[in-house]
Amino acid sequence: MKLKNPFKDLTKFELSLWLTSIIVIIVSFAVSGGDDVLTIIASLIGVTALIFVAKGYVIGQVLTVVFAVFYGIISYFFRYYGEMITYLCMTAPIAVMAVISWIKNPYEGTKEVKVSHVTKKQVLVMATLAIVTTIIFYFILKAMNNANLLFSTISITTSFLASYLTFLRSPYYAVAYSANDVVLIVLWTMATLEDRSYLPMILCFVMFLINDMYGFFNWRRMRIRQENI
Repeated sequence: MKLKNPFKDLTKFELSLWLTSIIVIIVSFAVSGGDDVLTIIASLIGVTALIFVAKGYVIGQVLTVVFAVFYGIISYFFRYYGEMITYLCMTAPIAVMAVISWIKNPYEGTKEVKVSHVTKKQVLVMATLAIVTTIIFYFILKAMNNANLLFSTISITTSFLASYLTFLRSPYYAVAYSANDVVLIVLWTMATLEDRSYLPMILCFVMFLINDMYGFFNWRRMRIRQENI
C-alpha cells in the first residue's frame, strides 16, 4: 500500500501556520545558544503533531505520544516532575487510547476523525476524574519537592481535561489544551529565567497556543460540515 504524504492535505493556511511554527522554534533555539537537542526535537514534533490533530488526523495523535515521551524527559532534567509524570503516565497513555478511538471512528471512510458530542454523563465522569487526579498528584508533587508546585498542579488538571476530551473526540479538547499552553508558558518562562537554553520551550508553547486556537475553530467547522452532509 502506498502511503500518502499527509502534508499534501494541509491547506495553504495550515501549511503556513506549521512552517511559521517551525521557523519560530528554530530561530529561538539559535538565539538562545542552547545545545539541548532534545528540547528542539520535542518542540518540532509537538507543533507538527498539533497541526494534524487540528485536522482530525490520527497521525497527529501518534506524534503526540512521541512528543509526550520527549517532553517528559526534558521536564525530568529541570525537576518539573509534575510535567514528567503527567506526560509519561497520563498524556502518552491517553494519546495511545485516542489513537485507537480515532482509528475506530473515521468520518465516512476518510482520514478525518468523526467529531463527537460529549454527554452529560461523560462530563460528570471527566470532572470527577480530574478532581481526583489533581488531588493525588498535588500531594505526590509536594512530597517530591516539585519546582513551581502551584502551576505544575494546574498543568496536571488542564492536561488531563485536554487529553480526555481528545479521546472523546470533542472540539473542546483545544480549549483545554489552550489553557494548558498558558500554564506551560508561565512554567517555562520561570525556567528560562534560570537557564536561557529553555527559551525555545516558551516559543514552543506560544505556537502551541496559536495552533490549538486554530484547532478549536477547525474542529467546530468539521462538526458542522459532518452533521450537515
